[in-house]
Amino acid sequence: MAIRVVRLGSPRAEGEGLRIGTVRRPPRGVPKAEFAVRNWYDVWLPNLAPSLETMKLGLGAKTRAEWAAFTRKYLAEMATPEHAHLIELLAALSHHSNFSVGCYCEHEAHCHRSVLRELLARKGARLDGGT
Repeated sequence: MAIRVVRLGSPRAEGEGLRIGTVRRPPRGVPKAEFAVRNWYDVWLPNLAPSLETMKLGLGAKTRAEWAAFTRKYLAEMATPEHAHLIELLAALSHHSNFSVGCYCEHEAHCHRSVLRELLARKGARLDGGT
């Protein structure tokens, strides 16, 4: 049992389980009925996505300092009770079920999912090695 951190839209791994989209917006031009069959996500959980303002910071980050500013802001957002409880819930569920969380970004290292991976790990989540 574990959480796999994935790029939404990528092929599903064997045994991946439920795919949760932790993105601010649904995929463009894709009918809602096709989100799962096209490997975007089964369930949308935008509460774990950065706010629009923070997301723009991350997308525009070109330097280490800019990425660090994005990370600090996203961590502060995820520290609020409503977000922290969701992270704790997912961490606990990872000991009983396989599922994945993800975002559209091509490279995890420059995506909020890298920070989300760390937050889940801090809460004791079982994490699979997926990218």
